[in-house]
Amino acid sequence: MKHLILTLCLTAAAFSASAQKIEPIPFGDMNRWVTRNIKESGIIGGKTKQVYEIAPTQTIDGAKAYSNLGGSPWATSNVYAKVMGVVKTSNAVFPVDRPGAGKAARLSTCLESCKVLGMFDIEVLVSGSIFLGKMNEPISNTSNPYSKMEMGIPYTKRPVALVLDYKVIDPQSGKLTYATTGSKKTYPGNDSSDVFVYLQHRWEDADGNIHAKRVGTARQRFSGNSDWKKGHRIPITYGDASKKPGYKPYMGLLNGDKAYYARNSKGKMVPIQEEGWDDENATPTHMILMCSAGSGTAYEGQLGMELWVDNIGLEF
Repeated sequence: MKHLILTLCLTAAAFSASAQKIEPIPFGDMNRWVTRNIKESGIIGGKTKQVYEIAPTQTIDGAKAYSNLGGSPWATSNVYAKVMGVVKTSNAVFPVDRPGAGKAARLSTCLESCKVLGMFDIEVLVSGSIFLGKMNEPISNTSNPYSKMEMGIPYTKRPVALVLDYKVIDPQSGKLTYATTGSKKTYPGNDSSDVFVYLQHRWEDADGNIHAKRVGTARQRFSGNSDWKKGHRIPITYGDASKKPGYKPYMGLLNGDKAYYARNSKGKMVPIQEEGWDDENATPTHMILMCSAGSGTAYEGQLGMELWVDNIGLEF
């Protein structure tokens, strides 16, 4: 009898282990990167800067608008901007070597400066982020940054968790900085890195407005220094997450001025208005996934905060 029970236990354990399947997100191993060499305008120094993207390894020279290459679903907060004819770059996402494990993505919170002697001296805070979707370049202004990001990709599966390796560098300065065009201030506060997946069922009305219901929710914020955590799971909650254990206010529906954007069938960028929680058994049409060095509003964060991520996949 003891041998029978032991055999049953081992068989059940083996079945459970084999039932767990991790489906990697394409290019989520962070081993392949595009290097863009962009020369900024002479009026702001004329230096050639490197801007990185997650896609098949190659080098692109010149100030050219970037669109996802080689089947990569990833976009980054790294951008090429052109304002009134002046070329400027911003880069807060970098490839880094991970000994024994290829490369990883390092997302940093930093200040980008733009100086013209005798005319202006501007600093803008950037929290490095990567997301599934597209960035529309060239960027022409700093207003409403989410309206320049096509958030999410078509997706119809129902995974049980987001899985990734991560590492956090937290300066724990107790200071937050807000910096954008013409404004910079520092005040007490703390920031955290942010990782989330939202599964949505979207539809478009006759006027081109995009509506959605939230099908699945997974979100976690990280603070405090940590070395690499491998295979970290963030479970996905289906249905009304606000009524489930572990719910946090920052997991709520995204609408109004909190809405992300997508391109409608007419080619126009419009907000995705989440109008409610979908049924627990609903099938999504799209997935939003983002990893960010910061969790505050645009242009606000804790300088020096870093989130390193690698091996991003979905568990079934």
